[in-house]
Formats: sequence, structure tokens, C-alpha cells
Amino acid sequence: AAHVNVDHLPHAAIIDCTASGDVAMRYHGWLSGGIHVVTPNKKANSASIEYYESLREARRQVGSHYLYEATVGAGLPVITTLRDLRETGDEVREIEGIFSGTLAYLFNVYDGSASFSSIVHDAKSRGYTEPDPRDDLSGVDVARKLIILGREIGLKLEMSDVVIDSLVPVPLRQCGSEEFLARLPEFDGDMLEVLRSAEAEGKVLRYVGRLTSDGKATVGVRRMDRRHPFANMALTDNIVRFVTSRYCDNPLIVQGPGAGPAVTAGGVFGDLLRLAAYLGAKL
Repeated sequence: AAHVNVDHLPHAAIIDCTASGDVAMRYHGWLSGGIHVVTPNKKANSASIEYYESLREARRQVGSHYLYEATVGAGLPVITTLRDLRETGDEVREIEGIFSGTLAYLFNVYDGSASFSSIVHDAKSRGYTEPDPRDDLSGVDVARKLIILGREIGLKLEMSDVVIDSLVPVPLRQCGSEEFLARLPEFDGDMLEVLRSAEAEGKVLRYVGRLTSDGKATVGVRRMDRRHPFANMALTDNIVRFVTSRYCDNPLIVQGPGAGPAVTAGGVFGDLLRLAAYLGAKL
């Protein structure tokens, strides 16, 4: 902070591309000191509501900018779209989506011909999951994104308010990651039973986050009609569906790649260009 925020430079910005909670806890000091912050790190905006509100106040007090489009949907214009809806007077009634490229891939591929655990192993080998796949399967990452979107529409959501249906079997939640992967096949029968039950109803399984305007937030496996937009998407896409006063009969959908270095970098760079424009650059 001292290095970038020097007197002979007109503006200072820090771009945090970590997923570190420790780094996120520094945002308040940076924003209070007039340093602009651009980040895809979800930890700050999904921390306690007190910390979240302190960031907004710090930014207002000194006129610093805080941009975080890539915290939800990587390079997709999810937060920008939501903000535009609110600021133009629309009423957001419900936000629903597939917010995890990893979980989108798992349920797009899983059809019972291969075990669920083998698909998790394959996704890990392809680099689609975190080093410990439980970070994806727990649903906490999706919950963080719901919290961020909920706070954008004025809800005072906390992590404890989100009902999470974790895909990590209870006996495997505290063991090491290697033991988790080794023992995951023990629970393949449970997931296959859920899949066959959905198929009997003519439906598919998807891992969905849903938020309503009254603050009800849920994350978990849902059975979707085969004609639903969530049932027809590319392997690792994110898709977010906004139901609003304007977009009620035909909800507004934002869809596309929601994970990966290139699209995330594009989202961060887009925020940096917005920051430059806010500060008077002629782009």
C-alpha cells in the first residue's frame, strides 16, 4: 500500500487476485486511504455484514472505488446487470442460477453410466475442481456468491442465513483430502438413487443457488424439467436468471463460461478499464 500510494502519482489501485481472507481484510484500510480496489476475491463481500458495510462507508468517505464484477460469474456481467436493474427502478424478486462451473460440469456429465465419484476424480484431473474437491462440493462457494448478490439488492444476508445442501458425505467432512477421494466411492449408491428418482420423473439434476427478495437463500441439488434453461447449457457454463417486475413473464438470463483463467482475467480487466474511465481516462 505504501509503495503504490505515493504523493507523486495521481491515483493508486490494488488488484487482489487471491482467494485469501487475510488479504480481503485489508480492503478497508486501502479504501480508507484512497486506494482503489479491484478483485475477484469473494471473501470480503461475503464476510460479516458489518465488514461489508464498513467497506461501502470507507469508499463513500474518501471517494475511492471498489469493483468486484468477477466475484460472481467470472467475466459474465452478473453484478453489472443486477446493479443496472436496481438503479433504473426495477424490483428484483428472485435470483436463481448455476454459479459453479465445477458443479455444472459434474451434473452435466453424470448420467449413471459412470459413478459420481469417478466423475469427481476425472474433473479433478482436468483441473476443473479445487485441489480439494470438497471446496466445490460443499456448496459454500455458491453460498458466498448468493450472499454477494443478496447484499447488492439490500439484503443483510450472512452465511448462517443460507441453507446449504452439501454434496460432501458427513463422514468425509473432517478427513484429509486423499482419504476423501479414496472413500468417496462408498457413497456412489446414494447419488445414483437420487439420479434414478429424478429420471423417473423425466427430470435432470442441477446444483442451484436461489435467492428471493424476502431473504430466503438456498443452495443444493434440484430436479429440473428438461425444458428448463438450466437443463440445457454447456458443460462448465454459469447461468443466472433474474425475475423482476419488468422481467417477470420472461426472466432475464445471463449465461456463459463462469470459470477459468481467461474469462476471470477478462472480468478483472473490464473492472480496471471501468476504474480508468471513472477517473477520467479517455478510452
